[in-house]
Amino acid sequence: MATTRQPETTPKRKKSMQMQKQALWNRDFIAICFSSFFIYITFYILAVTLPNFVIDDLHGTKQQIGLVTTVFIIAAVIFRPLTGKWLDELNRKRIIFVSLLIFTCCSVSYMLTGSFYFLLLVRFVHGIGFGIAATATSAVVVDLIPAHRKGEGIGYFSLFMSLAMVIGPFLGLTVVAHSSFAALFAICSVFSLLAALCGLLPSIPPRQQGHPAAEGAWNWKRFIEPKAIPISLAGSVLAFSYGAISTFVAVYAKSIGLESVASYFFMVFAAVILISRPFTGKMFDRLGEHVLVYPGILLFVAGMLWLSQAQSAAVFLITGGIIGLGFGALLPSFQALAVKSAPSHRSGLATGTYFLLFDMGYGLGSYLLGILAAQTSYSRMYFVGGLVVALTFLLYYILHHRKQKQRLKEALS
Repeated sequence: MATTRQPETTPKRKKSMQMQKQALWNRDFIAICFSSFFIYITFYILAVTLPNFVIDDLHGTKQQIGLVTTVFIIAAVIFRPLTGKWLDELNRKRIIFVSLLIFTCCSVSYMLTGSFYFLLLVRFVHGIGFGIAATATSAVVVDLIPAHRKGEGIGYFSLFMSLAMVIGPFLGLTVVAHSSFAALFAICSVFSLLAALCGLLPSIPPRQQGHPAAEGAWNWKRFIEPKAIPISLAGSVLAFSYGAISTFVAVYAKSIGLESVASYFFMVFAAVILISRPFTGKMFDRLGEHVLVYPGILLFVAGMLWLSQAQSAAVFLITGGIIGLGFGALLPSFQALAVKSAPSHRSGLATGTYFLLFDMGYGLGSYLLGILAAQTSYSRMYFVGGLVVALTFLLYYILHHRKQKQRLKEALS
């Protein structure tokens, strides 16, 4: 009697089967995504409402609006590279817990704010918690994503940040319009607590050990991943102008008589990202980064320039969608390239390096563009911001695309 021969399991077929078993959407991945969501929803609520809090409740100035953001970012910038080093050397779950505890305590402290200088103190400490927590969750999630789905997985992780962009600003501005800042800060406290609870749920895989560093104890390479710097510089320029979006759009809308639609700008901005993100992640993995980066820069620049000329609600909201489409293509692409540029055992440092430069750009943009707005107008500020983003074309080509072509040419020769 003839027997049916079972197909031979070749190494290639075995690897394919193992890849199929590695599910992207598991408990650990979902938990870390929700933790990031609650971190960023708190961040975005405060980013768009604190300018009004400074002006209306603390009777501050336009320059002080930018300072509130800059102090927060300075703290995050200081602790980003330290966090990258700690993630590659220490207990990562403990790092997440401590950072989220700091983040939650600071969220509660906003309810005690009665002066501008106390607000600056809270913002600085809050920035420490944010810098560590955001870096840690962004680095840990890379190890929870199957290797063959990195672009897609990071895209979905960023999608939760985009959800925060949708809900955070709209919720924050709605609560301020119909209730009080005390209620707003209470909501932020609840979201921060949820971020901490979700951050404790995932089982974090052990780090892959690399070769011991030959550098001295205080060598800068123990805190920064050099290979991630080029693409991170492009991300920094993008963040410079993005700071003007998250910090000043609400007050800009008020200055041109469109205060009633300010919250909807962020809904359109993030809704476009939500719709496009599942496609952009797959495009990154299948077609490469250039298909996303160059159109993304063009859309962001066009949206910023058009926003600077907005006079109607329709134009104001359409530019939010255009900028959102560009930003949604660029942010996860730059992050994925930063992680891919480094050895796997230094992915934490690569993530920390990327967000370090991103935050530096964001903080500088919020402060310098805020000064420009105070000296000229918000319209001029957005026009200049659009021109600055155009520099990303040149940076990306010189620091990444051209070098990539040179490596390919050398490999073929």
